[in-house]
Amino acid sequence: MVPRAKRPGVERMPDGSWRVAVSAPAEDGKANAAVIEALAREFDVPKGAVKIVRGLTGRLKEVEITSSRC
Repeated sequence: MVPRAKRPGVERMPDGSWRVAVSAPAEDGKANAAVIEALAREFDVPKGAVKIVRGLTGRLKEVEITSSRC
């Protein structure tokens, strides 16, 4: 996760992980909320289907996405 990014977006990295850049600052949970919103938009799921499992206070996060569309 990259807070306060000039160019927000979601991109797949060569190692299979995802890089999420958000324009929100990393304070008061604003960046985490922006990460959830960006991932929900990227994977076309509701925001409620995206959950940060690990890394709430750090740049590296483990995220779980659940969907009934499978």
